[in-house]
Amino acid sequence: MTLKSLIGGHVSVAGGLATGGLKYMAEIGAEMIQVFVTNPRGWALTEGRPDQDAQLAESGIDTFVHVPYLANFGSPSPETLANSIAIVRHTLRRGVATGAKGVVVHTGSAVTQSRDDALRQTRENLLPLLDEIPDGGPDLLFEPMAGQGAMLCATVQDIEPYFAALDWHPRAGVCLDTCHAFAAGHDLAAEGGVRETFDALHAIAPGRLKLIHANDSKDACGAKKDRHENIGAGLIGERPFAEMMRHPAVAGVPICIETPGKAPRHAEDIALLKRLRDG
Repeated sequence: MTLKSLIGGHVSVAGGLATGGLKYMAEIGAEMIQVFVTNPRGWALTEGRPDQDAQLAESGIDTFVHVPYLANFGSPSPETLANSIAIVRHTLRRGVATGAKGVVVHTGSAVTQSRDDALRQTRENLLPLLDEIPDGGPDLLFEPMAGQGAMLCATVQDIEPYFAALDWHPRAGVCLDTCHAFAAGHDLAAEGGVRETFDALHAIAPGRLKLIHANDSKDACGAKKDRHENIGAGLIGERPFAEMMRHPAVAGVPICIETPGKAPRHAEDIALLKRLRDG
């Protein structure tokens, strides 16, 4: 029997990580959630409230935590690198406190340095953090980007050298964003495109897919633009999401929306994905 994927979304935590997050989860009909535990556009190491962290952990809900967007282990800036190390270490610690299954971090950009130097720097600074993850703690999930600029990892094929730089560490997993993959050149909307993409991912990194960000795309395949759209309202369309959920590599992998709008629109996206999964 094929394992069903839980379908949920990135939730608002206004009012408290557990109080607000679980309320929003109920509003949108989510079966799992993703949260920020700090300001997503800053470096602040927010401590949060231990009672809220514990309440979320005790809820038993499959939870994922997203690292702030500024983190970049390929950056030539010593300040950005130091802040990235601190924010990922902090987010992993909060991930342990909240009982999270995974902590999601973007794979980063070389910016102005060479790809080889950026990957070497990524290796030197991420391996110690991966080693620090305690038994039972969250895996660190690497999210390939849309391919803009000097991104270190965008296509499924880019995962191979990136994970090789991390010695295929057992605590390193993949978070695949469908909008990013489409923008990077994986034509999920084409006949056979979903199968080809997920076959390649399974061949390169079997068992590493731990989370999917389900987002349609405002822009064309290969545009290298990270602009999310609601499910079925963009250039990927509904059908590829149904195909994705039937691929063996996706069995049991949680699926999280990061689509535009507020609760009513998020509820529609989740309901649609559930229909495509169960239909």
